[in-house]
Amino acid sequence: MNDSWLEIACDVPTELADIVAEYLSELSGNGVCIENLNVDAFSHSEITHSPFMTVRAYFPANADTDALATEIKHFLSGLAEQHPGFVPTMPAVSTVKSEDWSTSWKANFKALRVGRRLLIVPSWEEARPLPDDIVLRLDPGMAFGTGGHETTRLCLELLEQIMDETPTLHSPSVLDLGTGSGILAMAAVQLGAARVCAVDIDPQAVEVAHQNLEANGLAEFVEFSTTPLESLNGDFDIILANILAEELVRLAPHLTERLATGGKLVLSGILAEKENLVLRGFADQPLEHVETRKQGEWVAILYRKGDTA
Repeated sequence: MNDSWLEIACDVPTELADIVAEYLSELSGNGVCIENLNVDAFSHSEITHSPFMTVRAYFPANADTDALATEIKHFLSGLAEQHPGFVPTMPAVSTVKSEDWSTSWKANFKALRVGRRLLIVPSWEEARPLPDDIVLRLDPGMAFGTGGHETTRLCLELLEQIMDETPTLHSPSVLDLGTGSGILAMAAVQLGAARVCAVDIDPQAVEVAHQNLEANGLAEFVEFSTTPLESLNGDFDIILANILAEELVRLAPHLTERLATGGKLVLSGILAEKENLVLRGFADQPLEHVETRKQGEWVAILYRKGDTA
């Protein structure tokens, strides 16, 4: 584990924040942080957005600073040509310690309601649940997934919908691929899943997920693994895959193979402009497209594996 990281911050118009975040995520191979200073709300609908946001990406401390800043500035200049009025500035570069990275976002992480009855509460705050609420206590640390981002929220809403539609006597098995903070695995257990498997290729994310599940008294109900999807055994009634669009397409045959007959597949982490890329990538799979749901600049796609697949 690195003790320090190179932080590169870009100030961009709010409507471009997700595009820049995906670019920086692919460039760095690590998570990014989109900073909106106006987040101080109990419900997502109450959140107001600044005209500009700061997108922060993290690179190894020994990375070539000048080369990275120049490459990112070139990307932003290309965006500016397509969006008149946006005048990009040189990205700000600084060095942060791991503990700074993993705690600096806490000021903007508040209790958040998702779906009908999921209440996500930071581990350091008191919950204010309604009688039927399912409380998910969370400390994401350096892993992705607080429930505030559209991609995670779409997954949670679709998972709650699927579980509500599941027959009372059936407890489905769930695979949370790219578990990050473990929030989806946590919700799956609380919503009544039987077997839950939380997988991430990043060992640190798996460690964070285990800590969050443990803090909620749920760790014993979840299998944690860094095993790649291609090497997993068994199948699952529900698969939640909240990862990059290109990776979803690459994994299409493996996701289909691991999905049980009649099972539901939730794909998220997809920018709206890449929806068709994913739909085309799954067109040859024996899956039925159930719905596409959109929030902001992001979409989630729900598939069902037919009985004759």
